[in-house]
Amino acid sequence: MRVAALYRYPVKGFTREACEFLDVLPGGRIAGDRVLGLRFHGSATPDDAWGPKPDFAVLVNTPALTSLQVAFDHATRRLRIQHADKVLLDDVLDDAGRARFAAVIERFIRDHEEGTGAMRTDRFPLRVVGDGRTSRYQDREPGYVTLHGRGSVAALASTIAEDPLVTEKRFRSNIAVEGVDAWEEQRWVGRRLRVGEVEFEVAHPVTRCLATHAHPSTGKRDRPIMKTLLGLFPSERPTFAVMMTSDRGGRISVGDTVEPHD
Repeated sequence: MRVAALYRYPVKGFTREACEFLDVLPGGRIAGDRVLGLRFHGSATPDDAWGPKPDFAVLVNTPALTSLQVAFDHATRRLRIQHADKVLLDDVLDDAGRARFAAVIERFIRDHEEGTGAMRTDRFPLRVVGDGRTSRYQDREPGYVTLHGRGSVAALASTIAEDPLVTEKRFRSNIAVEGVDAWEEQRWVGRRLRVGEVEFEVAHPVTRCLATHAHPSTGKRDRPIMKTLLGLFPSERPTFAVMMTSDRGGRISVGDTVEPHD
């Protein structure tokens, strides 16, 4: 078993950044992961504090965000957002740049999410949170690193008639592993896992939401992923992938070996 791919998501709810290596912070967050977010108006949570997913413009409430291509320069804090062939934003996130970022995405939501929950007028204006450096806005307050096996993705796709649109993009994990049987990672919960030189504790399965229903390119909800998962694994909630913590952290790289142990 080996690491096939590594991802982080600089802006919560937006597209991924493929990486050759990731630095795991003590406790389990990924450096550079979810360092920015767009919080809806009305949230009383301080901007520099973690907050629950419904406070943010994310795929569960704004699936059209998957159609945006995002590139973030972590050193200069320059953010580029493109939709199809049109560049919507290319700005350093100083105060003026942050205001333009919020305005661009609010306008995009109004144009592309009419008639959905994201169009509630009391949710605007959006505000940008995060300093662009501190990993903070994961879906769960402890942070967690997320991992799935590519065999599980293939097995899920085969359940939906070999669907080529069921890819790992829908699940937004940090680590994709190959050489592991389908669903094997679910049996690692409660065990320790070594990825390269980093030790993890596999804490929980990941509960899935409507974000997985969004087409990876168009943002249209097109596949009943949650219902399919519940059919495969009858339970209270649909699950896919696992969440992990790490006491010491360290660096993991594409190609690292993956070894579960007690």
